[in-house]
Amino acid sequence: MSGANETNGNLYVRDGESASGPYRTVITPRSAGWGYSGLRILELAPGESRTLATGDAEHLVLPLAGGCTVEADGERFALTGRAGVFGAPSDFAYVPRDAEVRIASPGGGRFALPSARCERRLPVRYGPAEDVPVELRGAGTCSREVHNYCLPQTFAADRLLVCEVLTPGGNWSSYPPHKHDEARPGEESELEEIYYFEVAGGLDGGPGMAYQRVYGTADRPLDVLAEVRSGDTVLIPHGWHGPSMAVPGYDLYYLNVMAGPGAERAWLICDDPAHGWIRSTWDDQRTDPRLPFGEGTTR
Repeated sequence: MSGANETNGNLYVRDGESASGPYRTVITPRSAGWGYSGLRILELAPGESRTLATGDAEHLVLPLAGGCTVEADGERFALTGRAGVFGAPSDFAYVPRDAEVRIASPGGGRFALPSARCERRLPVRYGPAEDVPVELRGAGTCSREVHNYCLPQTFAADRLLVCEVLTPGGNWSSYPPHKHDEARPGEESELEEIYYFEVAGGLDGGPGMAYQRVYGTADRPLDVLAEVRSGDTVLIPHGWHGPSMAVPGYDLYYLNVMAGPGAERAWLICDDPAHGWIRSTWDDQRTDPRLPFGEGTTR
């Protein structure tokens, strides 16, 4: 992972800046300057399809809006999907490395393809929406909802880690700031991370906005404070990240994609010691009553 003094310029990718063909967003290990994590956002018009070679990376096919069929290794799954990201989790598909996958959408839609370079080739699988663990994390103005799609304790993969976070307008998430850039067994994992954002529109129909903070350590400086809008991406090669700030009036969604070089697939974080005390204040606060977003979501 890079140790340069990186700033907004190379870690904040605006919507459409990395577009290529049917992909509105393309983040690869090469373009990010790191070793493992990747993400593509695929947009399909009604009746369109796309065939993708996974190469040396395992992938999820995760509907953001709309449904699709996924065909790979002789298997075919119909993903019901969802109307949009501000609701209950979607079903999804896992596709291994060294595969060819065809994604077709009769009604059209937008699909996230998070990926991680890996060594093992696991079987193609379907992930039902009802099996996705939903967590209400934090309390008060730090309340948020987390959909844990592909974490070590929820879904088998070689290196890929994927979850999504929904934050009501006016709340802070990814807080207190934390990092995972050192291999410290039992304490911290070394993971690259991608944040992909969508922001709900306002009551007047206008576009929403949010903010993302990332900062480094003394020996690995880094400085990002980005105003993010729907379709934007922030790359986190190292350092403290958070808060993700949902401004009043605009709910915030982000997809987290993580992978790293560790022999063990684990997500272990370390809070910034200057702010970790915030967690203790949640004991005396209630969960934001606007959560959960999705019908049928359990606490």
